[in-house]
Amino acid sequence: MIRRFAIGLLALLAWVALPAAAQTRAWLDRDEISLGETVVLNIATDQAVDQIDDAPLRAQFELGGQSVRRQFEWVNGQTRRQTIFSVGLRPRGAGTWTVPALRVGQASTAPLRLVVRAPTVQPATPDSDVFVETTVDTEHPYVQQTVGVTVRLNYAIPLLSGQLDLEPPAGASLQRVGEDISYQRMLGGRRYQVLERRYLLVPERSGPLLLPGARLNAIRGAGFTGPLFEDDRTPVAAAAPARLLQVRPIPADAPSPWLPLHALQLRYLRAPTQAFAGAATNVEVELEADGATAAQAPALAWPATPGVQVFPEPAQVQERFVDGRPRVSVRQVFALVPQQPGALSLPGPRVAWWDAEHGLRRVTALPPLSLQVAPGLASTGAPAPAAAAPAPAPAIARPLPAAPAVAGAREERTFWLWLGVLTLALLAIGLAGWRLRRPSPAAQVSAPRPAAPELPAALASGDLAAIARALSAEVGAAGEDLDAVCARLESPEQVRAVRALQAARWGGGAPEAALQALRQAFAKGPRWRAAARATADDALPPLYPEPR
Repeated sequence: MIRRFAIGLLALLAWVALPAAAQTRAWLDRDEISLGETVVLNIATDQAVDQIDDAPLRAQFELGGQSVRRQFEWVNGQTRRQTIFSVGLRPRGAGTWTVPALRVGQASTAPLRLVVRAPTVQPATPDSDVFVETTVDTEHPYVQQTVGVTVRLNYAIPLLSGQLDLEPPAGASLQRVGEDISYQRMLGGRRYQVLERRYLLVPERSGPLLLPGARLNAIRGAGFTGPLFEDDRTPVAAAAPARLLQVRPIPADAPSPWLPLHALQLRYLRAPTQAFAGAATNVEVELEADGATAAQAPALAWPATPGVQVFPEPAQVQERFVDGRPRVSVRQVFALVPQQPGALSLPGPRVAWWDAEHGLRRVTALPPLSLQVAPGLASTGAPAPAAAAPAPAPAIARPLPAAPAVAGAREERTFWLWLGVLTLALLAIGLAGWRLRRPSPAAQVSAPRPAAPELPAALASGDLAAIARALSAEVGAAGEDLDAVCARLESPEQVRAVRALQAARWGGGAPEAALQALRQAFAKGPRWRAAARATADDALPPLYPEPR
């Protein structure tokens, strides 16, 4: 008996001396969560593994942040190493879920049970501390029609943090637009803070479309003590009810391109009634489409009209969100150049679209534009002989863009260089003449040459460079010396028109406004100042006395 006791005691001592058996276990930080929340799965093991195969988890959960920490313990005189893996799990829906067993080295974890509660749908009543609303601008959209979706989070309690989500439905694209808007509202005598968020929903196929309700997962604080004490922080979950949309197919008689809208308007922003033959006249048109984004904005085009050339400018597009849905405005300028004088009636732009409110095909068009076209300035001269061939129409020049700053600086340096050379040359010639003989007192300052015949043609063509050269030629200046032109002009209106020409050429001014001012100011030709005569007192004394 003593022998058996001794054997048992030795076995007990040997068992105590052995290190603890390898252990691998898994647990969740919470067994019940609300839909949209994240639960943490922890796995502790003393086996020598660097990572865990999480492929079985991805079939049921969305994986969040992962971490690994290692710790060492002294157990029964032996060093024990333990590794703890943590991973965030986000269930894909409400209900009872099973976290599957995972293989960790030579061991496996046990399956775990997780209950996922559906978010509480709270109505918009004064008794609700937090509620979420989801609204759509239409419940019967067409395929590829843009639907405005607005999500509003209303809360009357302090929220320390939170996440507001709206899942895209199957068979449609969902895009968030703009920035969040914050404001306050009163409901049943209770003040709510409101966070408003906007989306664009575009159905891709016809039939029923279930839009999930937006949901909130947040942390509630208890006033001023919330940020200080953890016990005052409680989770809050809320969700809006889902919306069922009935998507209609594209009608058989729909216009092409397909453009479903709530409304469309066209209007003239600039509609002149007079024009000149061979000169550009600007017409500005605005389109406003209710229910379209900038990418869906229809293109504006001016109908072709015999005897009129059309030059469209780039369109200016502006997008905004009005009454829970997108709205786009398009502004475009058309330069119309009539070829012959007389009365013209030009058809305005037109756009075909689909009225999604009433299910009808519609065409919006602007009324005709009436223009009284006067003869061009080039046609005011004497008529050509009968045997001569008709003169070609003047070249049509579109308004010139403002010269770049680099070109302006280069022209300015060239101008001052030539001015310096010209000044030195004039000083040398004057000094030589002064030495040779004394100028006659009756000598006169050279008067400008007669009006150059190319000025009316330049005004009619609209070429600002040709107008500058023609005016400079009339005062005897080479190139474009508009300062000399202004010094010789008597009419203040003509001086202002030439200064506008300078600004359009080199200062970033408006070419079209300068051209109109020039045509109006010089319609009857330039008005020059009278040439001054030199007097005897103005003459320089001779360098050497003249022989008697």
